Amino acid sequence: MMDVSRRRSLLMLTLIASVLASVLLFLYIKSSADQTLMYTESRDLIRQIKQQDSLWENEILKARVAISHNYDPLVSPLNAINQLWERFDAIESGFGRNHGAQWNQAHSDFLQAIKEKTRLVEQFKSHNALLRNSLAFLPTAEDDIQQQLANLPDFDKLQLQNITTDTYDLLLSALEYAQVTSAERAAEIDLGLNKLAVNAQRLPQEFQAPIRILSNHIALIGREQPVVNQLLESIEAIPVAERLDTITTLLDRDQQRAEKIDRQYHFYMLLFSVLLVLSLVVLAIRLIGSFSEINRVNAALQTANDVLEQRVEERTRELKNAQSELLDAARQAGMAEIATNVLHNVGNVLNSVNISADLIARKLRNSKTQGLGKAMQLINEHPDDLGVFLQDDAKGKLLPGYLNQLVGAIAQEQQEMTDELTQMSKSVDHIKDIVATQQSYAGASSMTEPLFIDELLEDALRMNAGALTRHHVTVVRDYGDVPQVMGDKHRLLLILVNLISNAKYAMSDLSNRPRTMTLAVKTVDDSFLQISVKDDGEGIAAENMTRIFAHGFTTRKEGHGFGLHSCALAAIEMNGHLSAHSDGPGKGALFTLQIPLITVTEHA
Repeated sequence: MMDVSRRRSLLMLTLIASVLASVLLFLYIKSSADQTLMYTESRDLIRQIKQQDSLWENEILKARVAISHNYDPLVSPLNAINQLWERFDAIESGFGRNHGAQWNQAHSDFLQAIKEKTRLVEQFKSHNALLRNSLAFLPTAEDDIQQQLANLPDFDKLQLQNITTDTYDLLLSALEYAQVTSAERAAEIDLGLNKLAVNAQRLPQEFQAPIRILSNHIALIGREQPVVNQLLESIEAIPVAERLDTITTLLDRDQQRAEKIDRQYHFYMLLFSVLLVLSLVVLAIRLIGSFSEINRVNAALQTANDVLEQRVEERTRELKNAQSELLDAARQAGMAEIATNVLHNVGNVLNSVNISADLIARKLRNSKTQGLGKAMQLINEHPDDLGVFLQDDAKGKLLPGYLNQLVGAIAQEQQEMTDELTQMSKSVDHIKDIVATQQSYAGASSMTEPLFIDELLEDALRMNAGALTRHHVTVVRDYGDVPQVMGDKHRLLLILVNLISNAKYAMSDLSNRPRTMTLAVKTVDDSFLQISVKDDGEGIAAENMTRIFAHGFTTRKEGHGFGLHSCALAAIEMNGHLSAHSDGPGKGALFTLQIPLITVTEHA
């Protein structure tokens, strides 16, 4: 009782230690998650996005003051922002944090701000390009005008001086308006354009085109500059940085919450670690106490082992004596099984012998030779006038024809009886072969000879012919093209006679449909000879399929269960196998024998 209590105590301590170790492992996994690293990386990505946004706005201002005429820098920061945001979004999604509605709103606000800023930047690029082109063209347009005006020698010098002054003032006003946009300068530009248009009317028609080109560019500057300024103000007003700050704030708050949970996990890990150490200490103390008990038990076991070895030696001697007795009993049982198989197979063949003997006896009882005696009696009644009797008497005239018919009938009877005697002789020979075949189970080797399988099947049918006729069984032959093979004739005949006899008995109770038996023979993969016997009889139940070839098993009341068992043994002796198949009671059965195919040519 103490040992049982000790084992229970050790088992309980081991279970507690295992539970504590599992809890510690769980807490370690939860607390060792890379949350801090994830938050740091996420904030770093947000910082880089803000830097790219500032760089983006700086490039916009450069484009505004015409420091750079290359618009690629306006595209690169946006691409960088999108790439950084995709990385940030992938980290947040992979991390599996659930920020809730506030996070989703901040996320959506940032994407909307970027989308709106992108749209305004695209508009800015379009309008600013027109504005910069016109501003860049102004000095060229002014030079063209001055050059053409200088080529007018006959033109009024005062009028020429006025136009030159007007174009120059208008050019300066446009450039100042591009730097400092105001309503006053816009009014000065409109006034200058009107004045230039009036003065240009005095010039020849072919010299008005350069002035008109200059006026168009200055008008475009006056129209596009406010639009560009307004777009700049709108771009600056979009709160991309504020949206990023909001996301950073949410990340900080989530990190604080995660760090608080980590601190709790660390506390629990410390607590459970202490409990685990205490459990291990108690368990170690118990184990040390158990070692002495184990040593004591080992000593007792050694003593018991010595006693047990002596008893084993005694039992071994007894078992050897019992084994000798069992070998004798097994030998006698084997002899009994062989004798039983012999009697069963001989009984099957004796049925054929009895049928042949019965047919010969009936033919002798009903023989036409009795008519010969009657004819001789008529002849003996007329010893002196036999010629007159055969010529003139009505009975005498019929006597020669009757004798001729009688000779033919007697000859036919003799042939039929000779055939039956030949079949009976074969059956008797088969009985002797059955005995010899059964003796081979005790160690004699089988004898093979050239065989035509279809002829062997016909011999098996003839041995069962009387029973098949009495039971009105129709035999269907499905013989394939099989060459002459080498085989054990008597083992094969033993199997075929048994299978045909069993098929006949399986259909003995059929009354609602014809009784048909199908014999088939073919080769399989040019390696095996397959012979099958199929009946339309009572079938085999599923629970009997595994026992169908067992010694002593039968479903017939008058059966003894030796036939199929001996057939299965004979198939194994020929390196083959016998199998059975049935779809169930009332659906017939199919028995198939497969043995290695050895043709006469291969054997030679």
